Formats: sequence, C-alpha cells, structure tokens
Amino acid sequence: MTRTSFANRPSTNGASSISSVSDDPPSPQSVRRSAPPPTSLLPQRTALVHDWLPVYAGAERVLEQMIDTFPESDLFSLIDFIPDDQRDFLRGKSVQTSFIQRLPFARTKYRYYLPLAPVAIEQFDLSDYDVVVSSSYAVAKGILTRADQLHISYVHSPIRYAWDLHHDYLEQGRLQRGPRGVIARLILHYMRLFDATSANRVDVFVANSRNVARRIQKTYRRPAHVIYPPVDVDRFEVCRKKEDFYVTMSRLVPYKRVDLIVEAFSEMPEKELVVIGDGPDFDAIRRAAGPNVTLLGYQPNDAVEYYLEHARAFVFAAEEDFGIVPVEAQACGTPVIAYGRGGAQETVLPGRTGVFFPEQTTEHLKEAVDAFESLRARMDPEEIRANAERFSPQVFRERFRQLVESEYNHFVDEHFVPRYGDSNGGRQWSTPPVADPDR
Repeated sequence: MTRTSFANRPSTNGASSISSVSDDPPSPQSVRRSAPPPTSLLPQRTALVHDWLPVYAGAERVLEQMIDTFPESDLFSLIDFIPDDQRDFLRGKSVQTSFIQRLPFARTKYRYYLPLAPVAIEQFDLSDYDVVVSSSYAVAKGILTRADQLHISYVHSPIRYAWDLHHDYLEQGRLQRGPRGVIARLILHYMRLFDATSANRVDVFVANSRNVARRIQKTYRRPAHVIYPPVDVDRFEVCRKKEDFYVTMSRLVPYKRVDLIVEAFSEMPEKELVVIGDGPDFDAIRRAAGPNVTLLGYQPNDAVEYYLEHARAFVFAAEEDFGIVPVEAQACGTPVIAYGRGGAQETVLPGRTGVFFPEQTTEHLKEAVDAFESLRARMDPEEIRANAERFSPQVFRERFRQLVESEYNHFVDEHFVPRYGDSNGGRQWSTPPVADPDR
C-alpha cells in the first residue's frame, strides 16, 4: 500500500475520517438455534432497509458490506441525502425513500421528524422479496412483512436515547422540566412502545456485539446472533517503532469521557497525550489540558493513520456498543488502554493487546497506564494486528452471508412443504390446520 512518508509528524489541518465496522463468529451463547448447513436453496429477492442515509458514517459502513454481500438487493431508507462525493458505497444503487424525504427542511432537520418515522417505515411495500434485512438503530426493524417472508434485523443498538440513555438525553438536552421536557418525554415513551412492539416483527435478530446482544435480550426479550461490524484494517500498517506519545481519538462529547483522559494525563506531566477530534466539549477540554496535552481537532486520513500507527498506546475511556477506533489502533499494532466495559471487552485481549481500567476515574486510568508500562515489552505488534483482523470486512461478509443462507434454509424447511408430485422440488406455503366452525 502506498503511504505518505512522515519524517516528522503531519500537519494538523484538515478534516478527519474515522473508519468503521468489523465482524466475528456468533458466540454459542448468542445463537438462537442450530441452523442447518447452507444448501443450494438461496433467497432470490432480497431487500435491505436502513434507518436514515444523511452521511457515510459507522452504520453506513455496515450497510456497504451488506450491499457487497447481496449485490442484487434493493435498498430502502427513510431519507437519502448522502453527498455526491460519498455515494460510492451505494454501488450505484437507487434508494427508495419515504415521505419524510419530501418534508420541509428534511435534509438538515430530519431528526425532528422522528415521531413520524414509525409510520413512514411501515409504508414501504416489501411484498416482492423472499428475505428482508433491516439495518436498525431506530425504526428500520419495524417494517411490515408477511408470514412467508424472512425478516433478519441487524441491530446496531436498541434506541439508546429512548432506553438506557433516556435520562442522560433529557439532561444533556435540558429537557428535564417545562413544556419541551413534557413533549420530549411523551415522544420517547411513544418510541419505546413502538420499539418494543416492533421487535415481534423480526424473525432473526443479529447484534453487532455481545454487549448489544445483552441489551436486545433485556429490551426485547429475544436472543441474538453476534456478528461484529467490519473495520477497514487494511487501511493501516503495523509500526513496530513506536514514539513516546499516547493518543486518543473521538468526537468530543460528554459520554466519550475524553475529559477524563485529559485530566489524568495532565496529572502525569512526564507523559505526552495527543487528542484528535472535535465537538461541543473542545473548548472546555482545551482549558483543562496541561502543557503535555495537545489537542489537534479533526485530522485528515493520513494524519489519523500516522498517529495511530506511531503512538505508544491508544487510550479509550467510553462505554461503547462496539468501538471502532480501538480496533483500528490494534490494526496498527498499537496497544489499547480501555475502560473495561462495553464493546472494548470483546475487542481488546487484556495483557496481550492492551489493559483495562475498572472505573471511569483519573486514579484508575493512571493505574492502568502504569500497568501498561510494566506489560508493554511483552506485547507483540504482530499479535495485536492479528487480533484486529478478526474484524475485517471480509470476515463480516462471510459470516453474514452464512447466517442469511442458513436462516433462510431453516425458514423454508420450517414453513414450506414440497408440492405434491413436483419433481423439481418446488415448494409452497405450509398452512397450519384451522378448526372447522361447523363441528
């Protein structure tokens, strides 16, 4: 791979791009049932349904791999405002959108139409498809299908602002009281009712991590397969010669806890920290930063690659559903110091590719940095890279195709019967017996 040569650290101007998504085999605990091996009986018509298409971000990178897995599928989304320079991932597909696409200011204010989303998603006519795959973090799993159609829902997360982050969302939006707060609570209550009810429309759930699978079980009372989202590990190269700085990278918003990382390193003046990313908390974090902390803001791809590849370690303090950037850092052979909850527990191998800290406090983080320094010599960059390759796009496509094919075969075997005298193995819908009202 051709790479810009850096004699010194790169310029800090420009916009950053953080890559997304990776996958892993379903864990035995998460598999709903033992599916038969794939056969030649494959779905001929597949629909992909995605919540929103405003920009090319994390969930859209998963959708991209779904499109590559099923290139003949048709694509549906509530809106499609993907900029022209980001549309390559759609592979030239047209997107069938809902009536929200045509509402005033939908391009920039589509989230204000959230109360209409449940109605809008139900308007898609998917009756021509054998298999419907929803890519859902809001309402996509609420599509309507018939009993003779298989609906597989890849859930990035149950609606977090309606469930486990409900109170945080109200607090951050200053919606705890007053008329706006009442309206917000009513809308979120309505979204919870729809979210819980629409779970019954899904035949097979797939989670992007065991962490999310547990939340699906808690929220919907349904088990889920686990297929990790794809991470573009080939974008990065292993660097064995590390520099002395630590790095963290994320959007600067409260739940990412970059403030905690900056505070901890400001109390360790002998250790240099580089912070990549921008967001509402940028100014507050900059004011709290010590002289050993450098905030770079957004960075272009080549700068992101340089810092991840050359860092002594990557520091991560958020509790994420999965967490893309810790995997990207490991793709560079860079160890990770992470908060030991959420998706990091599934992507970081303690003592081999990184270390965990048990609580989101500066003391625990500083202790984890000290623990890392004592273990650092044992951590092999090549082993760290090998761990990241478990989440490559190729692995995702293989796992996802296997799951769809095996679940479709199981669905057909369970719900269809061969036509009488049909030597070609044709099948028809198996109608359950109905009681005779005259008897």
